[in-house]
Parts: sequence; structure tokens; C-alpha cells
Amino acid sequence: MIGELSALGAAVSWAIAPIMYRKALMNTSPVSANIIRCVTNALVLAFLLFALGMSGVLASLPLWVVLVTIASGLIGLGLGDTLYMTGIKNIGVSRAVPLASSYPLFGLVWALLLLGQPLSILAVVGAVIILLGIWLLSRRKNEETHYAKGKILLMGVTFSLITAVLWSISLTMMNIVVSNGITSLEANYAITTIRIASIAIFLGATAPIIDKSRGFMKISKRGIALLCVGGLVANALGWLLMNYSFLNLPQAQAIPISSTSPLFAALAGYLFFRERATFWSVSGAIAIIVGIVLIFIV
Repeated sequence: MIGELSALGAAVSWAIAPIMYRKALMNTSPVSANIIRCVTNALVLAFLLFALGMSGVLASLPLWVVLVTIASGLIGLGLGDTLYMTGIKNIGVSRAVPLASSYPLFGLVWALLLLGQPLSILAVVGAVIILLGIWLLSRRKNEETHYAKGKILLMGVTFSLITAVLWSISLTMMNIVVSNGITSLEANYAITTIRIASIAIFLGATAPIIDKSRGFMKISKRGIALLCVGGLVANALGWLLMNYSFLNLPQAQAIPISSTSPLFAALAGYLFFRERATFWSVSGAIAIIVGIVLIFIV
């Protein structure tokens, strides 16, 4: 069960991080926050890489592994996350989250067509039930309805679905990397560092264009600390656990389990922010748990 637990650990990590981002984002834009998050994370991970004497591991990685890792980061964390934030802005959280969280379905397709992994009926049913749970969990009874319609609505829906496709591709690329000889903890740490560093370099180089107001230079020290720690939890710990899950579990099982982060985010909301439990949120939580159980017993 180590693979399943690792995927759940990744989901928990990806749910904890937004709690840390929450206050930092109150006074800055998502673009500025993302620049700070990725750059600080890259600096910390690179420092530890060399301080712990793992530079030799980095140098020993095959060129194709480095290139695929960089591409995975640019596709998932770069383009995917940007489109995700755009989707949330245009159509709201309750619509964008379940659409973007449909990435396990695309992951099942890539696992079957590209990796040749067999798909069990229970794994497919479990994935569908998890997606249903995410949709229920994301419903808001009193959600504001001021979002634009027409072309803006279509663009938001389209961007959210493209996000799901991009995230599934990024995850599949990392599965290919770790499934072809990247088995040690040191090597996984090295590729995680490469993944974050590539995004940091890209965002740093394009900052004058994507953040013309230079908001990333105006974030408080506390905000920088929250973004840095949250990023390390999600992008370092979360992805190390996800990669380890791929080593011990077929993608068709690992990706659906990793998509359960909305469940843990909802639990955190109830525990730390006194958010009210509704019929939809409780139903969604139960559905997600049922889906996880089905995948665990495959």
C-alpha cells in the first residue's frame, strides 16, 4: 500500500499549500505570488542539493530525463497553472475546480495509450466516483453569479478543461521519467529541483512582461515566507511523494488518488476556517472516500 499512501500524501500536500497561500494572496496578485513562490523554492532546493552533496546525482542524469522534466514543469506548473487561474477568474471556483480536476480521466487515457498499462474496472469506477465527489464538494449554494457569459464563459470552461489535459500530460511525463531508472530518493530530489528551477527561470525572465507593476517586489517578508513554505510543501514534498507513488503504483491508480486534494482542503476549511459543512460537501467527501477505497482494493 506504499504507492497508494504516497499518492494520498501528495494530495494532502497539495491541499495544505493553499492554506499557506491564502493570506499572502490577499495583498498581491497570483502572478506576483507565483514568481516569488517558484524563485524562492528553486533557491532553497538548489542550495540543499549542493549542500547535501547531491550535485553528482544531478550531473549523472540522462539528458532526456532533464529535458522531459523541464517540459513537464513548463506544461504543468507554467502553462497549466496560468490557465487554471484564468479559468477561476472567468467562471468561478465551483465551476473551474471540478473541470480542472477531471485530469484523472485524461491520465487514464495516457496510461492506456502511451504506457500500455491495463485498466481495471474498479480503477475506472473509482476515478469516476472521485470526480463526482470533487464536483459535489466544489458546489456553492450561495455562490455569486456575476461571472460573464457568452465568450468569456466559454473561454473559462475551455481553459479549465485544457488545464486538466495539461496537468495529466505533465503527470504522465513525470511517470515516464521515474519509471525508467529514476528510483533513488536523491535522483527524485534532483529532478524535482530541475522542475522547479526551470519554472523559476522562465518566470524570472518573463517577469517584466507578465508582472509589469513589479508586484513581486512589494510582497511583505511574511508573505514571502508563506509562499515559500507553501510552495515547498506542494512542489517539493508533494511531487517527491507523487514520483514515489509512480514507482509503486500504476498511473491509472496513482493519479485518481492524487486528485483528492479538494477533500483535504475542505477538511482544513472546516477545522481551521470554521467553514460550514453542507449536504453537497458531505456527499462529495463520502464519494471521494468511496472512490479511494475502490482504487485501494484493486
